[in-house]
Amino acid sequence: MQSLLVEGGAPLGGHIQISGNKNAALPMMAALLLTEEEIVLHNVPDILDVRTMLDIAGELGVEFTFEKNTLRSRCTRIKTSEISREMCSRNRTSILFAAPLLARCGSAKLYPPGGDVIGRRRLDSHFYGLCKLGAVMEGEEYYGFKAEKGLHGRELFLDEASVTATEQILLGSVLAQGKTTLYNAAGEPHVADLANLLNKMGAKISGAGSNTIEIEGVETLHGAEHTITGDHIEAGSFLALAAATGSELTLHGTTVRHYWMLRRVFERLGFQMELHSDHIFFPGGQHGKVQCDFGGHIPQISDGPWPQYPSDMMSCSIVTATQCEGSVMFFEKMFESRIYFADRLISMGANAIVCDPHRVVITGPVQLHGMTLSSPDIRAGMAMVIAALCAKGNSTINSAEVIYRGYENLVEKLNGIGAKIAEKKQ
Repeated sequence: MQSLLVEGGAPLGGHIQISGNKNAALPMMAALLLTEEEIVLHNVPDILDVRTMLDIAGELGVEFTFEKNTLRSRCTRIKTSEISREMCSRNRTSILFAAPLLARCGSAKLYPPGGDVIGRRRLDSHFYGLCKLGAVMEGEEYYGFKAEKGLHGRELFLDEASVTATEQILLGSVLAQGKTTLYNAAGEPHVADLANLLNKMGAKISGAGSNTIEIEGVETLHGAEHTITGDHIEAGSFLALAAATGSELTLHGTTVRHYWMLRRVFERLGFQMELHSDHIFFPGGQHGKVQCDFGGHIPQISDGPWPQYPSDMMSCSIVTATQCEGSVMFFEKMFESRIYFADRLISMGANAIVCDPHRVVITGPVQLHGMTLSSPDIRAGMAMVIAALCAKGNSTINSAEVIYRGYENLVEKLNGIGAKIAEKKQ
């Protein structure tokens, strides 16, 4: 187990280079199986979840080198169509290998995936999509799929705009016979980035980024070279840090349209930022003040499918709100366990009322106090780091390896802007 030792109150400021999008890189690791030719990916974040996906890909037959955020890979043949229970349990996106294995081998056998424990995370849309494309599912303790006659395109309607289910269907339909039209698809930037890679490989995908995606199946895919876009959740986390600590930060490697909703939410908390074509400037010295709704009512910040506010930003935003003047309610609609981390903020001195598993009211500003904490999931772990950096005194954050699953070179980036934070292995 790894821990982070954080000294609160240090003045922060400077520049941060945003890493490649974690949630784009992970499905791309599964896409490596779709061709026998070389795939070159740049700006791949060197994080634990990417390493886990590469471990699985390697066991399935992908040969690769991964150096300085560039991944070179080739999958000449598939060694096996089964992924062990232990490997599947390491992260949630292990389920995304199902479609590529069906496309290359006609069968796939997987086990329930792991991932953050932030509430129930349905796989029904994955099973619906694969079965509607022509796969037959079997098994109870495992997920077995067979498509002896191959996959076939058709119209599909998701009952939820699931990101990973949309990616699963993209990975399965690009080599399917005929046309697939996917309605109520997820439109997140990482879904569109996966589609961009697949199109460079020879797929025919249109509409990615909207809620209707059309895929014309092709016989084969070829090699390609692609650069992954910057991670808007990582950038948003650092913006939350800048707001909570009154720091001036410039974030490089961003795309303007990925931050429109994020800017609106930060404006509701009383903060301003400048969005440029490839960077974001957050002025220092800002003191947040919650902007009430018309009539003086307490505002509500809610998450939802893109382009609404990302669920992955809720934890860090809640910490920011503890340093703002006024009251605001956060309504986490997507995962019923994410709000529970607020109990840790209360122990640090936050004025928070947890209404139920989905809602918490924050009133600030308050002086947080350092203490020993534990990281329950990736985003709550990063929120704990932000809380520790604006707290009075020292904090210890245990289970830091959970945070490293989603944030590349976190300690180096934070120390680079003046933070006093060190790693400790136990």
